[in-house]
Amino acid sequence: MNPLRLSLAIGDYDRIRPIADGSVRIDGVDPVMSILDPEEIFFRAFKYADFDICELSLSSYVVKTANGSCPYIGVPVFPSRAFRHTSVYIRTDRGIGRPEDLKGRRVGVPEYQLTANVWVRAILEEYGVSPSDITWVRGGYEHPGREEKIALQLPPEIRLESLPAGATLSTALADGTIDAVIGPRAPSCFERGHPQIGRLWKDPVAAASEWYGTHKIFPIMHLLGVRKDVAAQHPYLPAALVKAFEEAKAAALAKLTNTAATKVTLPFVEERLQHARALMGEDFWSYGLAPNRHVLDAFLKAHHAQGLSSRLVQPEELFHPASLEVFRL
Repeated sequence: MNPLRLSLAIGDYDRIRPIADGSVRIDGVDPVMSILDPEEIFFRAFKYADFDICELSLSSYVVKTANGSCPYIGVPVFPSRAFRHTSVYIRTDRGIGRPEDLKGRRVGVPEYQLTANVWVRAILEEYGVSPSDITWVRGGYEHPGREEKIALQLPPEIRLESLPAGATLSTALADGTIDAVIGPRAPSCFERGHPQIGRLWKDPVAAASEWYGTHKIFPIMHLLGVRKDVAAQHPYLPAALVKAFEEAKAAALAKLTNTAATKVTLPFVEERLQHARALMGEDFWSYGLAPNRHVLDAFLKAHHAQGLSSRLVQPEELFHPASLEVFRL
């Protein structure tokens, strides 16, 4: 039987490169790979369902799963995870020194519903800062006119504005039109070293490590999805994807561990890996529902509480049933 030719769109991660280069095979599949930025994948997936298999924003996926309009079904593979204490950029000349100081401020977001922003708002709630305490200002990081990729019906107490025509989050933060930016990327004004722009958490690694010690949560950003019509036609595919992506991740970690000749263009890779495992355990980037149920529970509750999902989604609803069962010897 000839393998299926299916499109697969995903970011350029070390943990997927063994699939991209063919050293790890997906059983029965000859993938047509598209290595793209997540923003392009999500736009095309949620607008047009362009891909057979692709990386999906967890937040956007939950919005559409809750209202029954998602063309994709997930498998418990998480290509992107990140602690989001790195994601809050502030004007340092506005008296913002603590999370509580964001109350009453104008805070820019590329999209209100982005997964990173859901996690940050959940963290801010721990400091007594509710989404209704902030005026949210939506716009593109570097290109004006960015809008939500999916329709939202937010609670009436949420104040969400758009930047003026021609403005961007980076220019608005630089000129002081807004007080802060929250999002998965750093605005270019921060990267260029603007003297009045810094991070809310000055040592985000220490803050995130402390937060992990309390919650034992490594935030999930993205999951892998299969178009529902494709999964229905090829029911073996969800489990085959989990198997292949687990193998690819294991291969990537084996390379990362081999530091005789460092594979990553960064010093102290071995020490960072040791720190991650000491803090989070050997399988710190776990796939599967069981080790991540508490992470997904926390996210889904925050997502619903923030008015993004029309109902409280349960973790099992996110995944194709066949992807939750694994073969064992």
